[in-house]
Amino acid sequence: MGVTRSFCIAVALVAAMPARAHDLGVATQAPGWTWDVWITGPLGLSLALFLAGWVRLRRRSGPGAAQLSRRALLFVIGWAVLAFALVSPLHQLGERSFAAHMFEHELLMLAAAPLLVLARPLAILLWAFPASARRGLGSAGGAVLPAWRAAIAPVPATLLQAAALWLWHAPSLFDRALANETWHAVQHLSFLVSALLFWTAMFARTTPRGTAALCLFATSLVSGALGALMAFAMSPWYARYAAMGMAPFGLSPLEDQQLAGLLMWVPGGMVHAGAALIVVHALLGRSHEASHAV
Repeated sequence: MGVTRSFCIAVALVAAMPARAHDLGVATQAPGWTWDVWITGPLGLSLALFLAGWVRLRRRSGPGAAQLSRRALLFVIGWAVLAFALVSPLHQLGERSFAAHMFEHELLMLAAAPLLVLARPLAILLWAFPASARRGLGSAGGAVLPAWRAAIAPVPATLLQAAALWLWHAPSLFDRALANETWHAVQHLSFLVSALLFWTAMFARTTPRGTAALCLFATSLVSGALGALMAFAMSPWYARYAAMGMAPFGLSPLEDQQLAGLLMWVPGGMVHAGAALIVVHALLGRSHEASHAV
């Protein structure tokens, strides 16, 4: 009954905020917006730099204006998803509900990260700086280029993201992140950075499409397995959530965890598996065209 009930209300949880939240079973104010300068500052700075660089490039672009506009649209949508996950009431709700916390993580890793990567923002961000600063940043970038290439190799990037998922969902580390804002920020940063590296590797032109498909399928299995373990667990994994008692929508701590597991298992697995199928379809199409050309 627990898993079935959790699945039936999954859409309701992600589509609406509860009227009230509770802390250790005592009613408090509804979750509010998070205006922490350590979150809003980097978000605002990244958007300002991107827009400044985009305006400079747009003035110089001719035939490439349409592609530049497409990249800006992808960046703004990805940035908006990231800001929603970290600043909206969903962030505070995640301190009360593991399912809401999981939804926040899914937004970071499955929506914001791939959109930002598709925007290819690094070159545009560089154009926000004067020419002398761009040269200096380019020289500094050359020094870290070997490490960057190693980090965005498909297999290491896949393993890094899998490690971040499994390690941070270990009860001891997850409870530590819930209890300490610094560790909470490190957790979110780990998820976002590992996802950015992963999607960069998957979208890179140098990555063989077959390798990308295998990595995407493997990631769907890795995240799906973790989600399934949560969904079918017989007891809550995380002491801090368990101590709070009933979660939003009247879920027990165990049902809240089961719903979180379903969110990781089903939507999370579908995104990676769907991306893998798209890659495989593209590969089959190329093979078909090559056979006809012969």
